[in-house]
Parts: sequence; C-alpha cells; structure tokens
Amino acid sequence: MHVDFHTPVMVEEVLAGLDCQPGDTVVDATLGSGGHALAILNRIGQSGLLIGIDKDENAIALASKRLHAFKNVTIHRMDWRGMEGSLNVKADGFLMDVGLASFQIEDASRGFSYALDGPLDMRFDQQSPITAVALVNDLSERELGDILRSYGEEKYAKRIARDIIRERARQPIERTSHLARIVRGAVRGNPKKSLARCFQAFRIAVNGELDALRTAVEYGIQILRPKGRICTITYHSLEDRIVKTLFREADNSILNVLTRKPLTPSRHEVMENPKARSAKLRTAEKKDG
Repeated sequence: MHVDFHTPVMVEEVLAGLDCQPGDTVVDATLGSGGHALAILNRIGQSGLLIGIDKDENAIALASKRLHAFKNVTIHRMDWRGMEGSLNVKADGFLMDVGLASFQIEDASRGFSYALDGPLDMRFDQQSPITAVALVNDLSERELGDILRSYGEEKYAKRIARDIIRERARQPIERTSHLARIVRGAVRGNPKKSLARCFQAFRIAVNGELDALRTAVEYGIQILRPKGRICTITYHSLEDRIVKTLFREADNSILNVLTRKPLTPSRHEVMENPKARSAKLRTAEKKDG
C-alpha cells in the first residue's frame, strides 16, 4: 500500500540546530510519520539512539513503517505530560515540531479541518475521552468565548459563542461542516481566518496542548546532557510565546539561547511546501556544568 508521508519542515536547520553527531542520543518528541527522525538517524549512525514519542496511534504506525530498517530506534506512544514518569534518559538532542501533520489534517474522520466534513473529534490521542463535540455542545457561552479568545485569539469570539449556543438548542453540533457553517454566519467579511482560528482553539482545548507544551519543553531542558541542544518548531504565536518565555527564563542559568530571533523557512521551502510558511525554529544549548 502506498503511503504519503508528511513532509518534515526545516530539516537542514533542525540538523544544524541539534548539531547531531555519530553516537548521539536524540529524543524526537513529535515523531509524526518519522521525517525528522529519518534525517536524524542518518546523522547519528548505528551507534546512536533515536527515541520517538507521539500520542497519535496513526503517527506511530506510519513512523514504524518508515523506520523499520533501523535497529537503534525506540518508539513510545505517550502524551508529553507522561514523559517524565516514563522515560529515564539523558539526551544530546531534544526535538519538538508542534505542527499538525498532513495525514492528520487530510483525514476527515479526525475532525481537524474546517474544509472537510467529518465528526467533530480533534483528538490526537484517539483513546482520550474528550472530543470537540463534548466541548461545543456542553460548555457555557462564556466558556466557549474564553476558548475562542484565549486559544484562537478570535475577535468574533463572543458572537460565535452566542451562535453556537443558539444552534445547539435546535440540534447537536456534531460535524465539522456544521461548526464551520456557524462560524461563517457569525463573522464579517472573509471567514477563512476566523475558521482557522476557531478550529485551532477547539483543538488546543481538546488536547490540552499549551500546558503539555510547557511540560515537554521543561522536561526536554531537564534531560539534556551538558552541551546538549533543544530545538522547537512552532506555528502560531501562542506556542512560540511559551517556548520563548521558557528559554528566556533558563537563559544564562542552565541554557545558552542560540536563536535570539527564531529561524523561518527559506523562500524555496515555502514554495515547495506552503504548510511550512508559519514555522518558527528556536534552539538552545544546555550549559556545561
């Protein structure tokens, strides 16, 4: 069966940022379909170790298929918030690419895309009990507005929340197309950005993404060996703000921040892979001693 693997973002910049060397131990905390992992494995060689982490069972299956020829890979299905209690490792590199993978966006059954009709799911971990359906249909108008403002930075948050409440009084909101229709009716002008922000907001809320990101970055810094490096790729301001703050707080104490301003994809890469356009890469190095 043919598999269309997700195209990894800023691969050369990641390899340079991690400064991967033969024999290194590297944690890829967002394994996805294994694109970055494959490039890292080719740098660290057979004497190195790649530890891949993802909570999406589809990602685990894709990465396992892609990396099956490598014997120096261990793959763990877990939430970032479970790493500290489950992994006992010291690493030379720690990578997080926080973006959605193409195979997640393009699968209508996952509910991540406003452009595809499917169930309002939005879970990365399909075993998690909380879905977007539950949030959209159970939360109060105020709680809905808070999610849209806090996680989507949506200026029409209050109006959208009001219209969700009105619509669900008529019938449950269970499909992506239904939610998208409500958003389109609530905003003025071109609704595309509002649609993206609203779906982002509910996805973040369903998966607890921002709290998990904080936990993961803190853990990544903790497990690095002296001179080990942490690289993060984020795609919107909420994520980038968290990483920037955590790096700044650790700067000059246990970290040396190597990217005072985040790196962004080359013009050529964006032309080849438009989904990379909003990526921001930050790198820091653990101090020696």
